[in-house]
Amino acid sequence: MEETLRQIRNFYADAFRRLKSNAEPPEIEVSFYPYIGINNTIRIRDGKVFVRIAQIFENAPMPVQKSLASILVSKILRKRVPKADLENYQAFVRTDTIQTQAFESRRRRGRKIITTAKGEIYDLEEIFRRLNRVYFQNRLPKPVLTWSAQKTFHRLGHHDSTHETLVVSKSLDDKKVPAYVVEYIVYHEMLHIKHPTIERNGRRYNHTPAFRRDEEKFAHFDEAETWIEQNVPALRRQIKRQKRQNRLR
Repeated sequence: MEETLRQIRNFYADAFRRLKSNAEPPEIEVSFYPYIGINNTIRIRDGKVFVRIAQIFENAPMPVQKSLASILVSKILRKRVPKADLENYQAFVRTDTIQTQAFESRRRRGRKIITTAKGEIYDLEEIFRRLNRVYFQNRLPKPVLTWSAQKTFHRLGHHDSTHETLVVSKSLDDKKVPAYVVEYIVYHEMLHIKHPTIERNGRRYNHTPAFRRDEEKFAHFDEAETWIEQNVPALRRQIKRQKRQNRLR
């Protein structure tokens, strides 16, 4: 293992030299880390570089480790990632072996924060049952339904097939949010159950043409999309103001 880590450290040193005009590379520490799934990180602290590589990459071929080094160093130095290195890395990550290991890692060690399906305003269980009856003829298996622990806006909802969980952002459990908007987010995530992610030619597709066609069948599709576009930025600003006020108290 030490010899493997030494070779990998050399890849990072070479990448720094190449991207910093042959300047002497910083001290570099490389280790394999028990991340959940596929995750690789690089940090600079007090002039020293710390690289953590997911354990499922321990047996990755050296050309893949070299490409990963090029990608991580390029990103931390804000340089363009070489296309050949990106393609080499992605080809390895998309192999059945790595995808299976990543899935098992998330399943074994992953943890979903489950709060409750019954919010202050909306009940996700009731919404799921109604949508399943109206749009799916009660054919969809019910996942774990939960509001997120925090009010988030980056993603208003997501379906985690690994943990069979459907999460809706707590920011929507608000009397200012129309019921059809919450229903639309739940409906969208339910479509991910009906239309699982597919892979073609090494690429993963979450929103297929069939998914998009079904999405537009939602009775308030246009109204929900318009409301989200017009109101979510205002909700985001409101939450930020509340957080600032709480810090000042």
